Amino acid sequence: MPEFVPGLELARGFYLDIVRPLLGGIRHSAARLGEGSDVLGFDTPRSTDHGWGPRLQLFVEAADVAAVVAAIDRGLPEAYRGWPVRLGWDDVPVSHHVDIATVDGWLDRRLALPRPAAMAVIDWLATPQQLLLEATSGEVFHDGLDELRRVREGLAWYPDQVWRWLLACQWQRIGQEEAFVGRTAEVGDELGSRLIVGRLARDLMRLCFLIERWYAPYSKWLGSAFGKLAAADEVGSALERAVDARTVAPREAALTEAYEAVARRHNALELTNPVEASIRPFHGRPYLVIGASRFVEACLASVDDPTLRSLPLAGGIDQLADSTDMATPRAARAARGLFDAAIRAANHRGETDA
Repeated sequence: MPEFVPGLELARGFYLDIVRPLLGGIRHSAARLGEGSDVLGFDTPRSTDHGWGPRLQLFVEAADVAAVVAAIDRGLPEAYRGWPVRLGWDDVPVSHHVDIATVDGWLDRRLALPRPAAMAVIDWLATPQQLLLEATSGEVFHDGLDELRRVREGLAWYPDQVWRWLLACQWQRIGQEEAFVGRTAEVGDELGSRLIVGRLARDLMRLCFLIERWYAPYSKWLGSAFGKLAAADEVGSALERAVDARTVAPREAALTEAYEAVARRHNALELTNPVEASIRPFHGRPYLVIGASRFVEACLASVDDPTLRSLPLAGGIDQLADSTDMATPRAARAARGLFDAAIRAANHRGETDA
């Protein structure tokens, strides 16, 4: 077994040593993007047991695609640094993994998106954060087309109005269940109470990603990526204690500590009018909550985009669906139809009310 090197390092060397010399003077851009733990920087020696080898994306102009495909197919060696250049796994046939495409072709195939400047609100809401993260993480080795870096910068984060609305929707998720930790425990449902804490912990973590303007990865890497956030030490410590607690009192105490820490971080953004970041009973009942609806209202007060204001507060696709199968271009296309139908229904209601 060859010595492990991180996938980005392997891809960079593969491009510089092998792929670039095969291209002659053809203008191109090269990067390691897309799916794979190496793109996110979470690869380890364990990653090499499945679909591992030198991989990269090569972007060229449409007129050059055929010539580059031929040059790469003809010129690649059998191995690089001891790793096979042609490999297959599961249902993936044996082949090399130099992905050759135009920038627009790759965007359509991998993200089901146009260029960022042409993206509508629906495009942003329907695209899973995992896909946006795959497109904006990794590394660009060369940008001879002078396109790739600009595309990645355009995808780096949500437009301001979309961001504010997604924050409102994430607070909405917390507000829907924050009282259930105490209520389930009150009726003797300890398992239910602990499950609710786990759900709220995940929602608070995802809220921290939104606050810090980081796309959240899917569940396998959610905790690892959360550990890189500025909120990780303070919020993460409280959430660990909340999830570990065996009875409701320490569970609720740790969770409310996390609520207040996240609320302070929300206020520090200065996107909305300040919201008091303190715990309170839930409508006179003895369950301690942050009162997430107050943050929802503050966020919505700063949203004036008519498309966003017409939608129910269910959120983007990641807030609507928890299946990893949704983090695919095919699912993103389907989700776009879902949001389009919701907007048409809202417009119809508006016309009827008028």
